[in-house]
Amino acid sequence: MSVFIDITGLPRERITFGPSPLAELGAALHTLSEPAHHARLHGWITTTTSAALKPELADRLHEADFLWRSTRADILLPAAPRETLGEELDDLDLMDDEKYVAAALEISCASQYGEGLPSPLVDAGVRQRALELAAARGPRQAAFVRQMLADPPGVRAWIRRLLEDCEEAFFADTWRRVRVQLAADARHKTEMLRRKGLAEAVSAVSPAVTLEEDGLRTRIVVDKLSDGRTAATGRGLTFLPTAFGWPHLLALSTPGWQPVVQYPVSTQELTDATPVDTVKLRLEAVAHPMRMRLCRSLARGSYSTGELADTYGITAPEVSRHLAVLRKAGLLTTQRRGRYVLHQLDVAVVARLGSDFLEGVLR
Repeated sequence: MSVFIDITGLPRERITFGPSPLAELGAALHTLSEPAHHARLHGWITTTTSAALKPELADRLHEADFLWRSTRADILLPAAPRETLGEELDDLDLMDDEKYVAAALEISCASQYGEGLPSPLVDAGVRQRALELAAARGPRQAAFVRQMLADPPGVRAWIRRLLEDCEEAFFADTWRRVRVQLAADARHKTEMLRRKGLAEAVSAVSPAVTLEEDGLRTRIVVDKLSDGRTAATGRGLTFLPTAFGWPHLLALSTPGWQPVVQYPVSTQELTDATPVDTVKLRLEAVAHPMRMRLCRSLARGSYSTGELADTYGITAPEVSRHLAVLRKAGLLTTQRRGRYVLHQLDVAVVARLGSDFLEGVLR
């Protein structure tokens, strides 16, 4: 499961790195909505919540938080970053109502995100689905979605005022402090792209982002627990650094939109990211009852196949098969002692399994 971005034939100058105030505000609002995802930002969350979020503003943010809470609406990930939030909101104002509402109500097509569903403004089925899913999120969200469907221009103006009020209340100061870091990261990636090539620049974005080339096709692969396919040919590809992102790695792959990847600026946690397929393999390896029992011994010391077979009352070939699964998942270390091969659980890898799983599902 990954998001694939086809960049075959795309000129390198159409691949850009740059900070976006609107995207960063969206990431910051998600952080405020889901603080448990962002333990590293506890200080900023506490300060902002207590000092800058007046009750009236907090109430309005709660009303519209489906735009950034569990998913990030595509309208918050501009493909053409600007210097100021106002400029990016001006660009957003140029979008027609059908496209804007379809992107804002992404909850109405999350399971069919890559299919390019019609706008709820013109399709009765999509409209009804949007209303039903909004109702499941509570009466305020349901009322907000009904209002957006009934009066798109009025709600669009309301959302713009909300984002502008966030800028005045807390984001202007936050943006002044993080934009230098984000701009420096974008310049570094741009220079790396120019001097060392796309593969180096992409690998510097995240270990979860890779470049694949097979002679006929070139594509960016974003390792996520979701599927998506899009093409940057004829449009371009934008990378947006964020100081609020980790552990999330966002890839906008809506059909007809320019692909955008929002990536966290380099951190130690991100550097150590484990591919989701590896996490899946490890969870499946330890889920088997007998392998769990074998791990009980292997966590305590080194054992040979024969010792484990005797301890658990199974045959040596059965033990070997279970050990092969654990070894393939990278959960065992082995050493030879004379004519015996001794196996032991890699406790450090197993200890990270919970955090690797959480990082993978939140990515």
